[in-house]
Amino acid sequence: MDPFTAATAREAIEQVAKCLRCSPVSFDVARFLDDHDDLRHLREEFVIPKVSHLPPSDLSLVDGSEDCLYFVGNSLGLQPKLARKYIEEELDKWAQMGVHGHTVGSRPWAWAENNIEQLMANVVGSTRDEVALMNGLTVNLHLLLLSFYKPTTKRQKILLEDKAFPSDHYAVESQISLRGFDPEKSMLLMSPRKGERTLRTKDILDTIEKEGDSIAVILFSGVQYYTGQLFDMAAITTAGQAKYVNSGAGGLAGAFIHEKNALTIKPALTGWWGHQLKTRFQMDNKMDLLPGISGFRLSNQPILLVCPLQASLEVFNMTNMKALRKKSVLLTGYLEYLIKHYYTKDETNLRKPYVDIITPSNPEERGCQLSLSFSVPISAIYEELEKRGVACDMREPNVLRIAPAPLYNAFSDVHRLISTLGQALQAGYELQQS
Repeated sequence: MDPFTAATAREAIEQVAKCLRCSPVSFDVARFLDDHDDLRHLREEFVIPKVSHLPPSDLSLVDGSEDCLYFVGNSLGLQPKLARKYIEEELDKWAQMGVHGHTVGSRPWAWAENNIEQLMANVVGSTRDEVALMNGLTVNLHLLLLSFYKPTTKRQKILLEDKAFPSDHYAVESQISLRGFDPEKSMLLMSPRKGERTLRTKDILDTIEKEGDSIAVILFSGVQYYTGQLFDMAAITTAGQAKYVNSGAGGLAGAFIHEKNALTIKPALTGWWGHQLKTRFQMDNKMDLLPGISGFRLSNQPILLVCPLQASLEVFNMTNMKALRKKSVLLTGYLEYLIKHYYTKDETNLRKPYVDIITPSNPEERGCQLSLSFSVPISAIYEELEKRGVACDMREPNVLRIAPAPLYNAFSDVHRLISTLGQALQAGYELQQS
């Protein structure tokens, strides 16, 4: 029996339990799923912090020698083991040959990011010429908006989520102001329907159809950072012109422009690294612009940011997005199953703490993140989880983000989390009553 081929996570969990003759919430199910996980070897490519190394942990509550429960990959993934090796190689090169490191070695500093573009293209499913690794996320967003956002009096609105990530919101706001328009009028913000917490694709498409003549740019994230909702990009991007991917805060970001726009979209701001490599060092100040996204480069990228990105992308290229997605659907579904089993609101016992999942239940409408709200103060839950060696993420006003990453999280991690969550809920409830 291959549980990863089941139609739904629930079916897979219950099939395994039936086969093992145990409860679906038994740890035996988690162990079975781990044993049959074709991607379990990838966990060995990462450094998992010990509980004792996490600053908020309370060693009176948990064994400090254990691996922590790391569920915050949506904010910053675990360190690939090769990251340290690659960074040390470049530090040694700098020490041993100085300026010559710009042009020699396995990753010459002057074009180090070019050497890993194919790895990124494999991840996002594009051609190499459609992606560039450059700058920080917000810088890339500004560069793309400067070229794609061409407002006129009639067509100057930007459509985005009402609760977009702050960096995206501020970038849009400032770009509108920069062109002399009023953000209050030109930002078209989409909110969920009354009583709902996620956006309906139909409502997004209806808005595009209704406001189409006034919309200059459509800007949506792939996954909504707060709710964990996965947007239907295939439907939405028919009206969009640019998208991007990002890493952790401060990391080297990627940018994408479809090859069909390679010759028609030009950067509004140019730099030396947007010049063709074969003539770049002639230094004649006559721009020989690279086509497409490569022309948006401003300068070479810091080698110490390239190294961990290379290490990460190499792990991604040990598998493929189809395999990662298959595991992710089951892994996140397993988390949802256990939360609903143990922590659904009990109408017969209103004093029992409960968890509410605000992320869509349909796997096609979410990534690997579940956003949780609680019947007890979230700050207390977050603090109690951290004390017990759980790394997760709190977002105001009332959401805890749990993101089991298929690259390194195991099903047994999820089972351990559920047990720890129960302890945190009880401790939070007792604090509330005291």
